[in-house]
Amino acid sequence: MHPRQAREDACVNGGMNATQPHVRVIASPQSWVEGEAIRQLEAAARLPGMHTAVGLPDLHPGKGAPVGAAFASEGVFYPFLVGSDIGCGMGLWDMELPARKAKPERWAARLELEGPWAGDVEAVLAEQGVQPCGFELALGTVGGGNHFAEVQRVESVHDAATFSSLGLGRDRLLLLVHSGSRGLGEAILRAHVDRHGTGGLTEDTHEARTYLARHDQAVAWARANRAVIARRMMQGIGAAGRRVLDICHNNVTPKDFGGRTRWLHRKGAAPSDAGPVVIPGSRGALSYLVLPVGDGAGSAHSLAHGAGRKWTRSSARDRMRERFTPEALTRTVFKSHVVCEDRDLLYEEAPPVYKAIDRVVQDLVDAGLVRVVATLAPVLTYKTRGRRE
Repeated sequence: MHPRQAREDACVNGGMNATQPHVRVIASPQSWVEGEAIRQLEAAARLPGMHTAVGLPDLHPGKGAPVGAAFASEGVFYPFLVGSDIGCGMGLWDMELPARKAKPERWAARLELEGPWAGDVEAVLAEQGVQPCGFELALGTVGGGNHFAEVQRVESVHDAATFSSLGLGRDRLLLLVHSGSRGLGEAILRAHVDRHGTGGLTEDTHEARTYLARHDQAVAWARANRAVIARRMMQGIGAAGRRVLDICHNNVTPKDFGGRTRWLHRKGAAPSDAGPVVIPGSRGALSYLVLPVGDGAGSAHSLAHGAGRKWTRSSARDRMRERFTPEALTRTVFKSHVVCEDRDLLYEEAPPVYKAIDRVVQDLVDAGLVRVVATLAPVLTYKTRGRRE
């Protein structure tokens, strides 16, 4: 279904608002958006208190709510729209390592990120400003699904001034980390759902404040987790580096909308109000470093967070097994290496199961939401050393 067939800028009935909620899908007719994702977006727009529901070009169906979407509500917010991986996001590190010295095959053989963090956990958490919460054994682990840590090289620079202002060099390698709060976020959502189901929380109530305190803890924990993953990756390949940016794409925060404070939910939606953003493609595609432009009002201050899935995981496994051997999927068209010893995950996350990232980013450019700063190509993608037969 094309977005123009999906009632772009349409209004739907329902909610406690004095005005009807606004529903928008930001994507071109060339971008395929699944009908179920549109239905989930419109269903969320009908929730009490909902003011705005925006689907980004990577919009696709999720578990009860779409991924690649942002929602603004007033007086009430909905933890289920944030999901279980509270604080999930992208961190980018600039490594002190020239691209010409990349040794992906050797690095792939050496890397081992699974298992408990071998360093001083309390010191790491203190360094990141995070309190212990009982999930420290997961600190520094990537997790399943579409999470990854990827060494990248600069493919091309489109905005030299912005690229230089970030302290980046064309000849240096970068590290992109996509991960979240692991079991902590899941436990927080489960506690809410056990009591409230998909219901919302009225602002300024005890339950709302309790959830938000735990939510904020998970966001901070996720940021620390990305930092530890980056440290492990860089130790594994013998490099040092600095964090360039870190953005969260699964959270709920108060936000001013034209003089009215509303609750902005992001579910797989990168912020457009927090500086430069990396929008990754599949492990066999470019990633885009972009600079948000405009005031963000028409996009709920949000951007696409990735390419977006085309196929469900079960469908991906069936289709990819017919076309590829596991060994074939550990190399990409960029001659990069993929570390993933879980065969199911290797098939579920294969490049063909994702939308074309260049189309997703072009939709954002055409909508006046971003300017491309640089494109980044994969060198080594780490998923997991764990085996699942």
